[in-house]
Amino acid sequence: MSVGIVSYGAYIPRFRIKVEEIAKVWGDNANSIIDGLMVYEKSVPDIDEDTITIAVEAARSAIKRGRVNPERIEAVFTGSESHPYAVKPTSTVVAEAIGATPNLTAADFEFACKAGTAAIQACVGLAGSGMIDLGLAIGSDVSQGAPGDALEYTAAAGGVAYIIGKKEIAAEIESTYSFTTDTPDFWRREGMPYPEHGGRFTGEPGYFKHVTSAATGLMEKLGTKPSDYKYAIFHQPNGKFPSRVAKMLGFSSEHIKPGLVVSRLGNTYSGSCMMGLAATLDIAKPGDRIFVTAFGSGAGADAFSINVTDRIEELRNGAPSVEELLADPIYINYSTYARHKNKIKL
Repeated sequence: MSVGIVSYGAYIPRFRIKVEEIAKVWGDNANSIIDGLMVYEKSVPDIDEDTITIAVEAARSAIKRGRVNPERIEAVFTGSESHPYAVKPTSTVVAEAIGATPNLTAADFEFACKAGTAAIQACVGLAGSGMIDLGLAIGSDVSQGAPGDALEYTAAAGGVAYIIGKKEIAAEIESTYSFTTDTPDFWRREGMPYPEHGGRFTGEPGYFKHVTSAATGLMEKLGTKPSDYKYAIFHQPNGKFPSRVAKMLGFSSEHIKPGLVVSRLGNTYSGSCMMGLAATLDIAKPGDRIFVTAFGSGAGADAFSINVTDRIEELRNGAPSVEELLADPIYINYSTYARHKNKIKL
């Protein structure tokens, strides 16, 4: 039986910091960074916001948009690289906050930037097999970048939640395909405040090898080609990578335009590709076909082929769209940003 997205919701903090503000502190050339990364600003969590609070907001939006009884949710999986507790699950707090407890399973996922899509795959398996009615897959992060590091320009905050099931499907997940290797391009050991990255492994052996392999693998599996899809979304560590990989695979700029929110938002890591999908579902029409490929350092990629159904129209205006969440930002300076991101240790 078919399985897919029953509802979805997103959350983006209102606080933002511009690339120029960060570059000014470190003496960098802001124009060069903007041209190189295709990033203009990024979202910043409020002082009292973390992965859990962001995940709860996204989950509540998904429940509200789809008018879903939370007691039907029998699995909650939260993917993140910034879980607030080293030992204590994020997902149990989220489940309690949305009223889904106690008759459910819950677990936290970690796989850098694709932890959220791994959670979607788990929910697809459980719902598709009939083990659960509905599953909730979340990607949520308040990602960190070391002061002065290139990651500081893109490590942002946000979250996306997808309710997965076999009934009342708004977007059918036609198929999924993954490609995974042990490629050490990005890591953070226990106790380290900031992640490190192996620059020469980040692009070709990391992002591009895995994204192209997963994407071509799925299209070969289904016998499809880029022209069969209306939209395409690729993981967005910056604006340049998804634009380049789309061209490599044969997708046009029009394919990726709706989901390319990174230039305004920054990289929400575990929610990055999922945020692009949410932005695309906000405007998608019944019959549209969407291609999605997430990437997680370490390294792996998950590709999905999605068919939008007539029920997508029932989800309109049920919760804030990504465009609405991007609107009305509050811009802050670097010192306020450092306080919000707990970079100032007392």
